[in-house]
Formats: sequence, structure tokens, C-alpha cells
Amino acid sequence: MFVLNVIGKGADPALFADLGTKAAKILSPGFAFDLPVAQDLTPEVRNRAQGLKLDINLVRSEARRKKLLVADMDSTVINVECLDELADMAGLKPKIAAITERAMRGELEFEAALKERVGMLKGLTLDALERTYAERVKLNPGARSLLATMRAHGAHTMLVSGGFGYFTKRVAEAAGFHAERGNRLLDDGARLTGEVGLPILGREAKLQALEEAVAALQIDFAESLAVGDGANDLAMIQRAGLGGGLGVAYHAKPVVAQAATAAINHNDLTALLYLQGYSDEEIVRRD
Repeated sequence: MFVLNVIGKGADPALFADLGTKAAKILSPGFAFDLPVAQDLTPEVRNRAQGLKLDINLVRSEARRKKLLVADMDSTVINVECLDELADMAGLKPKIAAITERAMRGELEFEAALKERVGMLKGLTLDALERTYAERVKLNPGARSLLATMRAHGAHTMLVSGGFGYFTKRVAEAAGFHAERGNRLLDDGARLTGEVGLPILGREAKLQALEEAVAALQIDFAESLAVGDGANDLAMIQRAGLGGGLGVAYHAKPVVAQAATAAINHNDLTALLYLQGYSDEEIVRRD
């Protein structure tokens, strides 16, 4: 019913040979493997792997390869928080980034924190958005390979962000997502008005996007994968995980890592493929 999935440089099944498990399935030589288990040996394996940068997760064998991917954008699919980088264009990054950090840790209510931060950007010229995208936004390693592989195996892919549609549209196209959702920054044709379009896409809207996609595709939550790093990703991550799917905390804040069914702390986005049991030979390399 379960395997222990181990990912990271130096991953070697011999480290755990005396735990009485069946033979490991190698997904990537020296980097990723599955260890079939009859019981949850995660604590023992993680304890033995201390000091090694390995991501170790207990994964259901059933419906291993997901038919739906719902992913957060900022600091998950891309390398930055777009709002913080826009703030840098306005000379306000330290102040706004501090609020972002607290919101992502779950210390502030997301919608109110978003309105406060966007309000500080009132008057910022629209060319700042283009400069931010061109100069600051990069896809995280493994993003294109993740999307290309899942799409090649028939999965539907969605980018769902509490950030802004200006960026989600461009990132979705660059990475290869089927669909995207984001918030709307309002402007007067030349500058930002300091307001965000309603309704605000936050924690509950991300959950709704997952639920709507599951219903539209006529699949079970066990066939879904939701991934993110911040507190506004919690609801969709928990729903996917509780439904038997994969709810993954990706280089995430502690509140998210504690609630997720799986966590990737050391590796890039191709780790989401190894979690699903893909081997090197099956991964469509695009990065």
C-alpha cells in the first residue's frame, strides 16, 4: 500500500538494508528510489539519514501518478515573490517583504495583508510590472520538466496564485500549464491605483480551484497533487492529502510543512515526479 520515497544526492538503499524491507526500486541511480514498506518506517529512515540532504516521504502506491496538478506560483514555480519585487521597484521592499513573510507564515490574514501591500504601491507606473517580470522572475529548476512530463502522461495542470494575473499568465505559458488563476492589480491606464480586484484569490479560492478541477475532470482527490510553500496554500494541500492524493510542502514555511502529507526541502521540482514514481527514463527533460 505504501512506499518510502527517498530523493537526493547520495540516496542509497544500502543505508536501510537491515530494516527488513523488500528490494528497493531505483528511480534515478544514486539519487532517487522507492522502498516498499509494510509499516511506516519514516522516523527510522529519517533518523538514519540525518546529515544527508534527502527528502524522505511515505507515499501511497495506489493512484501514484496524478491526473491533476495544482501549483502555487511565488516561491514554488518561480524564484521570487512578485509583490516583493514590485515593491523593490518602488523602494519599499523591506517593509512590504516583512508583511509578505508574516502572511506566508500564517501570522496575518492573507486578504487583508494583500490589500495593505498593494495599497503601498499606489502610483507605481505599469512599466514596473514588465521590468519585474523580465529582470527578476525565473522559473525554478525542474518546473518545465515537471509540467512536460505530467502533461505527456495525460495530467491537467493549473497554476493558482495569490499573486497577480499579469505574472500568472506569463509564468503559466513559460512553464507549460494548461490554466492559470491570479489576482487583478487595478490601474488607471498608466499607474497602479493601489487596489486589487475583488474577489481576492486567497486560501479558500485555491481550495475551490482544486475542488472545481477534480469535479470537472471527474477524478478522485486521490488522483490530485497540490503543491505550495505558504499559509495560503494550506487548504488545497490538506484537501489533496486527506483525499489520498499528494499535498506537498515545497521548501515551505513551518506551518505548511507540518500540515502537508509530503515535503520537499532539499531538491528541485523534478522531485514531484519521483514522488509519483516516475523514473529517469520517463521524465521529459525541459530544464
